[in-house]
Amino acid sequence: MLERYEILKSYSGPSDIKDLSYKDLEKLAQEVRDYIIQVTSKNGGHVGPGLGVVELTIALLRVFDPPKDTVVWDIGHQGYPWKILTDRKDAFPTLRQYNGIAGFLRRVESPYDAFGAGHSSTSISAALGFRVAKDLKGDDSYVVAVIGDGAMTAGMAFEALNNAGHLRPDRFIVILNDNEMSISPNVGAISTYLSRILSGHFVQESRQKIKSVLKHFGDTPLRFMKLTEEFLKGLISPGVLFEELGFNYIGVIDGHDLQALEKTLRNAKDIRGPVLLHVVTKKGKGYRPAEEDPVKWHGVAPYKVESGEIIKKPSPPTWTSVFGKAIVELAEGDERIVVITPAMREGSGLVEFSKRFPERFFDVGIAEQHAATFAAGLACEGMKPVAAYYSTFLQRAYDQVIHDIALQNLPVTFAIDRGGLVGDDGPTHHGVFDLSYLRCIPNMVVSAPKDEQELRDLLYTAVNSSVPFAVRYPRGAAYGVPTEGFNRIEVGTWEELLEGEDVVILAVGYPVYQAMKAAENLYKEGIKAGVVNARFVKPMDESMLLDLCDRYDLIVTVEDNTVVGGFGSGVLEFLARKGIAKRVVNLGVPDKFVDHGNQNLLRNLVGIDAEGIERAVKDALMKKAIGL
Repeated sequence: MLERYEILKSYSGPSDIKDLSYKDLEKLAQEVRDYIIQVTSKNGGHVGPGLGVVELTIALLRVFDPPKDTVVWDIGHQGYPWKILTDRKDAFPTLRQYNGIAGFLRRVESPYDAFGAGHSSTSISAALGFRVAKDLKGDDSYVVAVIGDGAMTAGMAFEALNNAGHLRPDRFIVILNDNEMSISPNVGAISTYLSRILSGHFVQESRQKIKSVLKHFGDTPLRFMKLTEEFLKGLISPGVLFEELGFNYIGVIDGHDLQALEKTLRNAKDIRGPVLLHVVTKKGKGYRPAEEDPVKWHGVAPYKVESGEIIKKPSPPTWTSVFGKAIVELAEGDERIVVITPAMREGSGLVEFSKRFPERFFDVGIAEQHAATFAAGLACEGMKPVAAYYSTFLQRAYDQVIHDIALQNLPVTFAIDRGGLVGDDGPTHHGVFDLSYLRCIPNMVVSAPKDEQELRDLLYTAVNSSVPFAVRYPRGAAYGVPTEGFNRIEVGTWEELLEGEDVVILAVGYPVYQAMKAAENLYKEGIKAGVVNARFVKPMDESMLLDLCDRYDLIVTVEDNTVVGGFGSGVLEFLARKGIAKRVVNLGVPDKFVDHGNQNLLRNLVGIDAEGIERAVKDALMKKAIGL
């Protein structure tokens, strides 16, 4: 693939960039963009963010000397050009593939990846840690943090800015990459402040009147006006905020002007105290479909390069779309239902809800903690808040879930998408801890549907309950089960799907149908396995569990969650409390971080698909037979 490129094919590393002319650098930027497009069209990935920071990446590598100088990228969505232009040019076609390079930056992958992250708004905090450590060691190399404007809606970013402004370290530069997009369009007062002021009628009308008068006096007054205008912009821009926090503010710089970027970065190196450089870029630059629809092209599946058409294989609806449709139907019949999301309107399937019920839809930006406590306040006033999170992002709001919601026993419904192994996005995005971290919270109901209809029914049950209620479902295509209406499910009840004799399989969520398939295969070999849909992890169906203990000597639990502290642990805890001695096998995600790769491949590798369940049952029965 690299043979098609004039410069990139012979590129050997960051030292090459320092010797290239600006004409060649512009050519290199085009080639890097094309390379990203070619690879992501096959592998999928975060297309728009990387395309927007190619020139910025080149400028950073020309001005600084990583890995000696530390560059910390926020999230890693923007990291594709960095991977290509540091030391992973040849490996880039393996992006997001099992045993290939990751879609995010990872310390174990390259010495150039100073800090790994798949969640936003961590870069300034981490970079400040690097800076202070270097100072303590007498290391005078530079530290640079690159953060997007969307990530600046998170409180953590401002906590770090506040701390850095207090410490006022030298050789510490924060680059605000402003493309006016996070994943969904930015929300909040900070992101709209400058645009609101500069686009106001008074400013615009006054500007035009002054220009019309001055043009009669020649070019000099107009040039003076332009300089004055830029000065006044600085007085009312976000620069004032950053200056008050203790930073030297520089901006706004065109993030696609290589020469301006390089000159500004070199100047910033000589400024005493922390520097914030405000750079404006275009998300998706260089690829028309991504420029026109940056939300869609933040992260996409494989696509056709020529048209931008996503390559879709026939499949059932996704779990996300089932949720999105269900919550709209529920809201039609109950005006107290409101929905909150931390910057994941599209990803959580809430576009239709936001259009149908704009007054009841709240995208709070990348502010997971605020989203949870905001929901708590809504619940206190009698609303029925549904807080829609990705499982991995809900981790950020853990204290709020405990302190602000569960402790006060408030009826907030958590719609938790991407539960379990999510696939190509890897360990930063696998939602494999939620059953464990939610199960230990008092007052919390924790559930997982086996199919689409049960997802609808659990949502209906949740929004009509009087306690904190989590409904957790996986990423990707559901099973294609027909759906109709809503049914209330008694909280804490399980469903026996198949009776057996030799073993009973207790499965939660996605693995339920896998357990049914395994039982079918085992029956062909003379092994009679029972299957239970353990849809409530908390509270468990203790009466059914006692009954199962009377009927089976072997119990196998299966969950798309870590085996540490999850559903299987809950079963063992119950048996221990009751003094019941049973042979129990717990299947789930092992006590390690699972790498990125195809979702079904990863499920197979950890043994929670039909094949893995079947294998585990046979192994347990064999050990039982020989007395092990």
